[in-house]
Amino acid sequence: MNNDTLEGQGTNVAGQIKEVVGKATGDEQLQGAGLADQWSGIAQNGYGKLRDFARNRPFAAGVLGMVVGVALLNTLRGKK
Repeated sequence: MNNDTLEGQGTNVAGQIKEVVGKATGDEQLQGAGLADQWSGIAQNGYGKLRDFARNRPFAAGVLGMVVGVALLNTLRGKK
């Protein structure tokens, strides 16, 4: 686990708390901020997991990156 994973989990939990408080008080802005924090936390947690994967399995991460790159190029060029 790295800082991104931990911070992402923390942001997600804080967003869940904001959402619940926003629902309880009827504050739609706080509720929306809570949802935004949750999505931000999920994204940061995913980035942290990706970093861990790349650090623990560099060859597999490189191959995966190449496959995704070729698929993206073929999609942009219109090939199936």
